[in-house]
Amino acid sequence: MKIIHTADWHLGKSLKNQSLIDDQDYILKEFLKVVDAEKPDAVIIAGDVYDRSIPPVDAVNLFDEIIFKIIERKIPVLCISGNHDSAARLNFGSRLFERSNFFIETLPNENPKTVILNDNFGEIYFSLIPFFEPVEMQDKISAEKIDADAANKFYISEARKNVPAGKRSVAVAHLFVTGGAVSESERKFVGAVENVSAANFSAYNYTALGHLHKPQTMKKNDYIVRYSGSLLKYSFDEANYDKGVTLVEIGGGETSYQHINLIPRRDVRVVEGTIEELRKSPRTEDYIHANLTDKNHVLNAMEKLRNDAFPNILSIKFTAIERELETSGALELREDISVLEQFADFFEHETGEKLQGEYRSTMENFLRDIGLRIKD
Repeated sequence: MKIIHTADWHLGKSLKNQSLIDDQDYILKEFLKVVDAEKPDAVIIAGDVYDRSIPPVDAVNLFDEIIFKIIERKIPVLCISGNHDSAARLNFGSRLFERSNFFIETLPNENPKTVILNDNFGEIYFSLIPFFEPVEMQDKISAEKIDADAANKFYISEARKNVPAGKRSVAVAHLFVTGGAVSESERKFVGAVENVSAANFSAYNYTALGHLHKPQTMKKNDYIVRYSGSLLKYSFDEANYDKGVTLVEIGGGETSYQHINLIPRRDVRVVEGTIEELRKSPRTEDYIHANLTDKNHVLNAMEKLRNDAFPNILSIKFTAIERELETSGALELREDISVLEQFADFFEHETGEKLQGEYRSTMENFLRDIGLRIKD
């Protein structure tokens, strides 16, 4: 059986207040090209369909369009909710959708949802394990407070009761497996109570995970536990990640997988250099964060870079100045000096230059206009 494992679509997300809905529309059309090329027997969406519990209308419409196109191709879709989704809202119509082979599970229940698909070697059992808080399993396990590992271990054991001995099986879950590499764009949980051991999934041939945005495999010897990663780069610390989907093949005995890159409409990149160096860069529509190495602040730096090279620049950082401030220590305040001299001290601390010439006369005039003394 051939399966495409994907997760963390985060439809409706923004990057530095820049809406990504057009980029998501583009990448999902690229995803459909992969579906057409590979002709999978099933598509998995392992949670975080939306970026927030009440998604914008255009995000809902985009999800509706893509699911319709997959189902139109007679390919079953297995979907769970993630920590960003509203379980109740995403659950709407789930029983009706099953008639079209769209299987969605958003709420844990007494009998964990199991979907059975067939290939030339027989049945494969899919356990759909939506995101849930440990407290939702509390009364079923212990009177003492439990963590995510204990809660998921219990729920997985309940799901395994629906899988006959010796049958091939796949788990679909949305959680944080201990040891996973995190990114800035993921919603963080508090402390270490969210950690779930990969060993909890050891009975499955393949575990399709969502939540972490970097494609990564947590266990790949006797069993495979893998994050497909998000479809797009959702923060600048993900700039060096290859984003896409995972193609899984389950035979009669062996399970294999491979990452398939998806090329976005606009990349997310970090560039570095002085303002003049970067202004000479080839013009690009990519989303840019610039690390500026100038030793002095540059007036209207963002606007200059936007006009000359990076129309979609979203943020900048004066890295050289920040490093110098970190090593130079805090500004030592002098008492019994004028406001002008206090500002001069601050100016020198921030820029490394004396306050003089036009800058000094401008500040003198400003202080005089507001009635403050400019001399001791």
